Amino acid sequence: MATRTTIYVFLSVIVCLIYLNVVEGRFQRCFSCRSRGRLGDCKDPFKGNATHPVPGVEAVPCVSGWCSKIIEGKKDGEDHDLAMERQCLQRSPPDDKQRCAEALVKNKKVFICFCQGDLCNSSSGVGPSYLMFMVASVLFLFNRQQP
Repeated sequence: MATRTTIYVFLSVIVCLIYLNVVEGRFQRCFSCRSRGRLGDCKDPFKGNATHPVPGVEAVPCVSGWCSKIIEGKKDGEDHDLAMERQCLQRSPPDDKQRCAEALVKNKKVFICFCQGDLCNSSSGVGPSYLMFMVASVLFLFNRQQP
């Protein structure tokens, strides 16, 4: 009887993981906004979230599943020097790696972060996937139930 329960639990976990993988892959969203200066709603610390939208900030569908955050100008410069933009990338980076780095975009030096995951461009850095968190939680619960 214990073997049958273990098999049912295992199959349930597999079905849930497949479902989560499909959902995460199809319904990715990115925050979309642009602010200039210290007064905008797109700046860090970012206050936007999916359940309580902030004016000027949208959670838009993103087919590629990759989001970005771009900072132009100096963080400690004048208000007009700093611009922040969050958006969906049309395609993934060539190496499919999440990262933050300085880059040249249209002959301007910017700080840019690429991330993959639903609304991942809300934070100041690149975070782990929600799917990986779910997998770790399910595996932990599965290991606790075994004698």
